[in-house]
Amino acid sequence: GGGAYGAAKAGGTFDLVRFVQQPQVLTRIVSAVFALVVFACLVGDGYMSEPEKPQLFCVFNHNEDACRYGIGIGILAFLACIFFFMVDVYFPQISNATDRKYLVLADLGFSGLWTFLWFIGFCFLTNQWSWTQAEFVYIAADSARAAITFSFFSIFSW
Repeated sequence: GGGAYGAAKAGGTFDLVRFVQQPQVLTRIVSAVFALVVFACLVGDGYMSEPEKPQLFCVFNHNEDACRYGIGIGILAFLACIFFFMVDVYFPQISNATDRKYLVLADLGFSGLWTFLWFIGFCFLTNQWSWTQAEFVYIAADSARAAITFSFFSIFSW
């Protein structure tokens, strides 16, 4: 039956299959994977160097802020997914309706904020990518496009 803030009454047994089938858990897993792809692409191939200069530069129009922003929101989104995943695991054990309410509101507020930050990140990375000169990209073009694509997908998953 119904319970406080979308969970059954506290003290029930944990059913892994039923837990993983919950829409918020599936969405959290998808969001974590998208965040992982974004920051892994930027950490792995987001920085390059020219043959004559050993100094690394960001592939997004040599704008270090673009790479830092994508990596930053990707890492924080991944950590937040892990945190809220753990909250989802322990949520049925919380008997206080007020605590449940605050956790749900925190999740809702954070998700709204992160949706906005992913939108800003998508716009920022896309803009910087449009100004990037093709001769400075080399092999990292696919990773840059993947970071842009998955930052777009993250808007909807959050």
